[in-house]
Amino acid sequence: MRNRLLFILLIVIPTISFAQKRQLKAVVINAETNEPIVGASVALLSQSSKAYIRGQQTRVGGKLNFDDIGSGIYALHITYVGLKDYMYENIVITNASASIDLGTLNMLAEGERLEEVIVQGRIPELRLDIDKKVFDATQSMVSTGGSASDLLANVPTLQVDMDGSVSLRGSGSVRILIDGKESAMAGSDVGKLLQSLPADAVSKVEIITNPSAKYDAEGQAGIINIVLKKNIRAGLNGAVNASVGNYENYSAGVILNYRDDKFNYFGSYNFRHGKNVGEGFVRNVQLIDGTQLGTSEVTNTEMESFRKSINNSFRLGADYYPTEKATLSLGANISVRDNSRGEDMQYRYINQPDWGTRSDRTSRQYEQDFGYDITFDFKQRLKREGEEITANVTSGNDEEEGTNSFFQTFDNGRTPRERKNIAGETGQNWNFRLDYLLPLGENHKFEAGYRTILRNSSESQYSDTLISDNVFGPDYNVSNDFEMKSGVHSLYANYQRMLTNRIGMQVGLRAEDAYLNTTIVSMNEDLSESDRIGRGKLDYFRLYPSAFLTYDVNGDGDKVQVSYTRRVQRPRGWQVNPFVNLSDEMNYRQGNPNLMPEDIHSFELSFAKVYEKWNFISSAYFRRINDMTQPFQFGEDDLVAKEYLATNRNATFSRWENVGSRNSSGVELIAKVNLLKWWDATGNVNMFYSKVTPYSAFSVSSVDALGLNGNLMTNVKFASATSMQIKGDYRAPMNTLQGKMKSMSSLDLALSQDVLKGKGTVMFNVRDVFDTRRFGSESYLPTRTIDQIMRWSKRTFNLSFSYRFGIQDLNRNKKNDYEMPGDDMGGEY
Repeated sequence: MRNRLLFILLIVIPTISFAQKRQLKAVVINAETNEPIVGASVALLSQSSKAYIRGQQTRVGGKLNFDDIGSGIYALHITYVGLKDYMYENIVITNASASIDLGTLNMLAEGERLEEVIVQGRIPELRLDIDKKVFDATQSMVSTGGSASDLLANVPTLQVDMDGSVSLRGSGSVRILIDGKESAMAGSDVGKLLQSLPADAVSKVEIITNPSAKYDAEGQAGIINIVLKKNIRAGLNGAVNASVGNYENYSAGVILNYRDDKFNYFGSYNFRHGKNVGEGFVRNVQLIDGTQLGTSEVTNTEMESFRKSINNSFRLGADYYPTEKATLSLGANISVRDNSRGEDMQYRYINQPDWGTRSDRTSRQYEQDFGYDITFDFKQRLKREGEEITANVTSGNDEEEGTNSFFQTFDNGRTPRERKNIAGETGQNWNFRLDYLLPLGENHKFEAGYRTILRNSSESQYSDTLISDNVFGPDYNVSNDFEMKSGVHSLYANYQRMLTNRIGMQVGLRAEDAYLNTTIVSMNEDLSESDRIGRGKLDYFRLYPSAFLTYDVNGDGDKVQVSYTRRVQRPRGWQVNPFVNLSDEMNYRQGNPNLMPEDIHSFELSFAKVYEKWNFISSAYFRRINDMTQPFQFGEDDLVAKEYLATNRNATFSRWENVGSRNSSGVELIAKVNLLKWWDATGNVNMFYSKVTPYSAFSVSSVDALGLNGNLMTNVKFASATSMQIKGDYRAPMNTLQGKMKSMSSLDLALSQDVLKGKGTVMFNVRDVFDTRRFGSESYLPTRTIDQIMRWSKRTFNLSFSYRFGIQDLNRNKKNDYEMPGDDMGGEY
């Protein structure tokens, strides 16, 4: 199959062709000072319709240079704050033209000369496209000084739980990308990377709930793409930031770039020392004959916890522009992380004489992590306007080493319990991508491409337990080596066109060949080879169709779209690893090497409405998930769980399983309202209903669940340089397959003041103002009930400062009639 895919790739992807080079160049200067203007916005337009063709900023020396221009009659439109717009018309280019030099273009002052320009407009936090939502992270004041996880928790439609897991529309099966690619720096747990990555390093967050065939088919609820900051303005530009907060939270960062005629160099460094202080309470009741009687065994647990991460992240790269139509890019991301976490617990026992009346337990975990991504990108615009080919190769690596241990004593003289674990993990990723776009006419195009994703990882865990006083011995039940190899090879094709001036369609098909092979090796050499080595294998081929139909209601941006996509949620490393994870001995977790991928069919109906002062998007959606996967809690009736629960009766034991099928339907409403010139608000409400039909092997009943979550963010501008942001969120209680989740609410507040003539900003924020962000759940198992309230972070205060230097995008709030409109056909990334 893989050979066939490569053969088809060589046949269907056209070779690069180069048109005869026709060049247009000039130098832009300030007529008053005779100095060259760097950073002026230049738009190349059609002379007859004034339609936008392409644009750039003037470079060092005020130079502009458009290469590979087709024959025709053009106009240049140049803008710069404080100067009059400049229009150069009737530029005739023929097939015989080689290079046209317009010479020096003088821009005149606009009225009185401005000594200083204060931009009072602001970029909207959330841009609502019908195919995706784009959240501008730089506008989230309540996230400043926090982590990327804190930032995602403030993005409408997203939720982040106490372990850092991200969910979209109530589903935790979501594909998370960094700069459009899966990051090897994350290792097997992207949540750890997000908790250590500073929020200040993120530029924007893109949410695609129903991706087309152009995208990787993985992700039950869709795709979240985290775009890191990268400046491409002309000349030398940059920014520095620093913040400090309670609980030893502080961070600092710098971003720099320099761009000239042919190169753009960029780099950044971010440091974050983050610490979350939490607490929790768990009531664990052992049932007798399925009821809670007076002789039931009860354990009440109070705990205090901390999570600390020290992260150093680097980003380096360069873009090379050999011609106006070609771009070559090379970049690297590096992350060096130290993570530690700990819990101090006090147990109170009722009706458990073997355990006494009280027990104290201390657990600690330490990890060192090093990861990097190296990426190469190529883009070539071809002869036909809009025709282009793009390619990407990314290689990444992640290495993690750590230890975790616990020590527990009892007040009745029982022998203390102690365990020491040494764990390690390495992983390698390769991503290959090739895309071709062919315009077939106005609002009519075809695109095709090839993807390959290869992952190799290995994990090891060695565990010692206390046998007698200061004497430890190996526990071979959880001392293992685990290796995993997986890959996905895919081809896709999309066809898009406008059927009428208001009705557009797009159809696509993606073919994927995927495999997942695992090997687990026990360290117990007393076992035979067949008992020591276990293997798992998964290999399948699937087709993933997609279809979009869009109707432009009135030609003013109001659109209705209906779409269907087939998707998949593939098992990941920690979900298939049969290690019993002992890092948290209150919650034993085990993977399942026989886990099957989820098969997902997704339907969505969306409506976007744009008014002068407000706009909103509403979506109704339905998902059918076959072979649904989730951690399933087992009791003493499971042989593996029984072994661990016998020594720690207050713990839970869960294993990843294909538990059944689920139907989910819901309605999502998002609105952005400009109430006054100085006051705006963005709100989001998601209401959904799901029905889980479990397989009979799990002996649990089907579950109907009604869920609701929402948030409201408002911005108030007291003066041109002073503003406030308030964000509140709420999640309603919801039934689960083995219990229910409790409600949760919180409020964040931030104040911002521009200083140093607008180049600096001082910001103060409070996250979880009323200390209410607590995660609660109840579990109902055949032999026990568990009621818990947990929070991993208490209320935090943060003070930050940022300073920007170099050429800033001063035109970003100035209306540009020649801006290229966005594509809403349900698949553009």
